[in-house]
Amino acid sequence: MADYKEALDWLYSTQMFGIKLGLEGITRLLKECGVLYPRARVIHVAGTNGKGSTCAFAESVARAAGYSTGLFTSPHLVEFGERIRVNGQMIPETDAARLICHVRDVIAEWEIKPTFFELVLAVAMLYFAEREVDIIILETGMGGRLDATNAVPKDVAVLTPIGMDHMQYLGSTPEEIAAEKAAIIAWHRPALSAPQQPECVRAIHAAAQRMDTDYRIVTDECEYALGLHGPHQRQNAALALAALRALPHFLASEAEVARGLAEVQWPGRFEEIAPQVIMDGAHNPPAIRILVESWRQAYGGQRARCIYAGSADKALDEVLSLLSPIVSEWVLPPVQSPRILPPGEMACKVSAVSSAPVSTPSTLAEALAELPPHTLICGSFFLLGEAKAHLQQHPDYRKTEQ
Repeated sequence: MADYKEALDWLYSTQMFGIKLGLEGITRLLKECGVLYPRARVIHVAGTNGKGSTCAFAESVARAAGYSTGLFTSPHLVEFGERIRVNGQMIPETDAARLICHVRDVIAEWEIKPTFFELVLAVAMLYFAEREVDIIILETGMGGRLDATNAVPKDVAVLTPIGMDHMQYLGSTPEEIAAEKAAIIAWHRPALSAPQQPECVRAIHAAAQRMDTDYRIVTDECEYALGLHGPHQRQNAALALAALRALPHFLASEAEVARGLAEVQWPGRFEEIAPQVIMDGAHNPPAIRILVESWRQAYGGQRARCIYAGSADKALDEVLSLLSPIVSEWVLPPVQSPRILPPGEMACKVSAVSSAPVSTPSTLAEALAELPPHTLICGSFFLLGEAKAHLQQHPDYRKTEQ
């Protein structure tokens, strides 16, 4: 039996190959694995913000309606298996190890090796095929046109709100970025979009015309009770429902839709991990605006003790400026990722936009030692993952009362 840790160590070692946008390698890999053309119906989701939540809503409703589901998302917060789920359950370690070793054998003699993301997608598609799922929901990793997930034929393309992110890969204007993401639209297949900036709408319309298909902007908001918090989730839920209803022969009763929407879970999206302690993966300006709106809706004028870390390649000055009006105190811990701006440098950026006090604890454990009400843990998913792992290992962490 393959060893799970050894298999993961090998998989993570492939991250040295970096990001290679393009479909040639992943198409070859999926074809040689025999999973390039899945039996299941496929919903493909791209965008800048709300991708994960929209995928989670769609998966939960489909499962409540009696369909077998496969969900592929990224990144994971704590466990690798979060990326690959069947019927809401993470891929078991034994299956993950076995399939990782299988794809390792497939590419053993390849001169140009697939990337980490391509290999994980292949593992997911193999697992979904083995489990004979009815519906697969794929979240793009970054862009759309050259994202590995775009090698998988889809039945419905979905575009969540598009903003400025990953400009070094996707373009320098909203229209250029939208064009990359809208390229997931497939020939004669339904396409759905959240409301977008006018420049993005133009790019989506052009992509739909090229694929000779109609697309619809979903402007309504879901009126059902939702398991995820924040006003923006009503739009994400409506988009997810529209995607499911666009699938051929999809059927769900009103009661099944209501149950799926109410029972959905998605970590790191305005997630209340303790009374009035919120964890959110907002890390770019559009997402921070939504986070601030959600915070004010939940807590009014109450400001947050904000435990924050951010990647150096993000628009940190704008992010911190947007976040500062709801922050009463900044806590900037170290995070074990070379992409994260060191706490000392982050403190300088924070002080330039905020008069609130700043502390730089020597460890993340020190920052999490007490979690009083109105604590906000936000920013990089690296921070959220380390924080979740720490809190799971220390379930008796202290929550102080105000």
